[in-house]
Amino acid sequence: MAKVGFIGLGNMGGGMARNILKAGHELKVFDLNAQVVADIKGQGATAASSAVDAVTGVDVVITMLPAGKHVKSVYLGPDGLIAAAVKGTIMIDCSTIDVESAREVVTAATEAGMKMVDAPVSGGVAAAAAGSLTFMVGGTEDAFSGAKTYLDAMGANIIHAGKAGSGQAAKICNNMMLGIQMISVAEAFILAEKLGLEADKLFDISSKASGQCWSLTSYCPVPGPVPTSPANNDYKAGFAAAMMLKDLRLSQEAAQSAGAHTPLGAMSRDLYEKFTDMSADDMDFSGIINMLRK
Repeated sequence: MAKVGFIGLGNMGGGMARNILKAGHELKVFDLNAQVVADIKGQGATAASSAVDAVTGVDVVITMLPAGKHVKSVYLGPDGLIAAAVKGTIMIDCSTIDVESAREVVTAATEAGMKMVDAPVSGGVAAAAAGSLTFMVGGTEDAFSGAKTYLDAMGANIIHAGKAGSGQAAKICNNMMLGIQMISVAEAFILAEKLGLEADKLFDISSKASGQCWSLTSYCPVPGPVPTSPANNDYKAGFAAAMMLKDLRLSQEAAQSAGAHTPLGAMSRDLYEKFTDMSADDMDFSGIINMLRK
């Protein structure tokens, strides 16, 4: 078993770190929130005094941070993780960030003798706790091979997307589809209501017809058809609207940089901006149906 340093114990990171413990690895953790550190320490982890301390004496570093600026700040520079870690350390960044920042950090780590991948996740808080996440991984074959054991401990689907940054590219494209699809599903249920068609009936038909998609069958935005969807729990966040907005913004920044025309992605970003402006940033992203109703 390996010694693993884990930095970032938020809604997703906390569940992921616990699965590293369950796999039998020795875990050292750091987060600015002392309470989440204390919680996982009570389950067998060791508390690090800083991010740099979390990489001291470990074989593997896993990070789950809010944005590209945080990833660069933590990894780069004379006081960063790359400078503090021993050569050969496996580094896995599971944050969802822009492609260029991911490539910059992976390049710096590789040049310093580390094995690093960008490995953003899909699946939400429940999948993080259950260890059933999907990881989209960018990096060399060697780095991917080194990281896979630890990704397997946290996820059910580990996919090597290609070179550094490819994991972020896949995540951005995937979540742009997700945001667009959730709005389309929500609009369809609103129209069904207006036409006098029961939600259960629309679900039974569309889940077996050409309207079928994950936003419908796994995350239905109306209460009833999918008992485990946030719609049945007052839209308590499994995947917060603020995080969806972040990913849609990243998709549009990437589209502009690449010269890609994504009008539905842009419209979805604008709608989620309106949704979060209504103090709904801590609500599940499927709750956008309530804004669209109005």
